[in-house]
Amino acid sequence: MSAVTDAVRGAAPKPANPIGQSVRDSLVVAQRNLIRMSRIPEMVIFGLIQPIMFVVLFTYVFGGSMKIGGSTSATAYTNFLMAGIFAQTVTFATAGAGAGIADDMHKGLIDRFRSLPMARGAVLTGRTFADLVQTALTLLVLAVVALLVGWRVGSDGDTNAARVLGAFGLLLLLGYAFTWIGALIGLSVRTPEAATSGGLIWLFPVTFISNAFVDTSNMTPWLRHIAEWNPFSATVQACRVLFANPGQSPSDAWPMQHPVWASLIYSVLIIVIFRTLAVRKYRSATA
Repeated sequence: MSAVTDAVRGAAPKPANPIGQSVRDSLVVAQRNLIRMSRIPEMVIFGLIQPIMFVVLFTYVFGGSMKIGGSTSATAYTNFLMAGIFAQTVTFATAGAGAGIADDMHKGLIDRFRSLPMARGAVLTGRTFADLVQTALTLLVLAVVALLVGWRVGSDGDTNAARVLGAFGLLLLLGYAFTWIGALIGLSVRTPEAATSGGLIWLFPVTFISNAFVDTSNMTPWLRHIAEWNPFSATVQACRVLFANPGQSPSDAWPMQHPVWASLIYSVLIIVIFRTLAVRKYRSATA
């Protein structure tokens, strides 16, 4: 922590460009969080175990019993499933982001940052950047596991490297957007335990009332309507389109007809709204 403090103090002279200062301060805080994560490897390991368990359990428990595109093939369900697992993994990083910020608040670290000549929003931005790096690492490992259990891009059409990378980009953007929700939760509770619970309670309905694990055509009409307009569902469907994997049945809902644009719009709106709320909460919490 002293090294980070010295680094920020070394930048004490205020630069003419406040945006440049904010970027530099955010990178310093991100570096601090990445160093912390590297010194606590169990944080990364446990973060990898959960999504791998989901992949294995859903693939071998539900594979062969779920009807996708008129087929009950286990391979078809695996290709359908993986976009949902990827999206669930990046959104579940929300709980870790909230717990980390709540822990910093609880230990008084936020007050120490406040005493330094740094941009106010840099503490939160740096934390979310560090979480984004960890999420990217988790996605990489998860993609390897998915390939081992039979997932293949281009299983339902043609795709290319640019489209596949675009799909992973949308996943990381969604994960980054959701970490700002976690940041707001972490600033709003008193303990890291409460932040973890608060970060998971709402995530389960968001991820399961969606097209991640089942075709929404099998849902009741009112529930299907909610699932198809769910921002999470838009990213899942966008990834299936870009991966050229089996998707859900045709739908009249705009996000399902234009999933890539819907995913981008939803993620950007979430970032704008919740970053604004989180930074405002941060300023009031440390005032």
